[in-house]
Amino acid sequence: MAKLLRQKAKVLVAFGACATQGGVPGLANLTNREELFETVYLKNPSTMNSNNSVPQTSVKVTEGELTLPKLYNTVKPLDQVVDVDYYLPGCPPSAKEVAKAIEAIAKGELPPKGSVLGPERSVCDECPRKREWKKISNIYRVYEIIPEPEPKCLLEQGIICYGPATRGGCEAQCVHANMPCTGCRGPCPNAIEQGAAMISALASIMGLEEEKETSFDPMKLIDQIKDPVGTFYMYSLASSILRRRMKK
Repeated sequence: MAKLLRQKAKVLVAFGACATQGGVPGLANLTNREELFETVYLKNPSTMNSNNSVPQTSVKVTEGELTLPKLYNTVKPLDQVVDVDYYLPGCPPSAKEVAKAIEAIAKGELPPKGSVLGPERSVCDECPRKREWKKISNIYRVYEIIPEPEPKCLLEQGIICYGPATRGGCEAQCVHANMPCTGCRGPCPNAIEQGAAMISALASIMGLEEEKETSFDPMKLIDQIKDPVGTFYMYSLASSILRRRMKK
């Protein structure tokens, strides 16, 4: 898609979460290539690999030689490799936004270079659930609780929903399906760091200002977040301020 748009309109569009932010593959930046191969191909109990083989850049087979691109130690979003004109976020981008982007490119009605093609609002602005910013006493993973049938904010039910820190344009489709937003559309307009923005939003309803009370243990609540990096940087680690874990 990006190649086609560039050929037709001389612009390069980073298409989807992986191109715009690094996406879920960006979580590989928590390790390096050797440890990644070892975990996936050699020490995974569900993997049958008696030859202990790992991906190679080329291998000879009966039909000839097969080649694969080299896997580097660091996953990068597209704009860390080449100059990007526009961004179309989402996993995947919605059909409506793709159509609007193609139409805008065809007509030459594009915003300034470097813009995100989509609305400048958060997923919360598109969500039908009611927000009252009530304090929470527990944090749940999606399999641990059935959300209330009433239109109550999932975040206020203790389910980490990325709506406050994620750019809208998807019409809150995940929330309509009773699932929390996981942040695939990237940070809201003018937000420097999506993960930090979500941590701040969550802290505002965790009742941390009550930590002086003997009955409140903030660390107990924080410990209920089982996978902090995977939660707050599921799609954006490679494009965040952190970018990757440094390995010796």
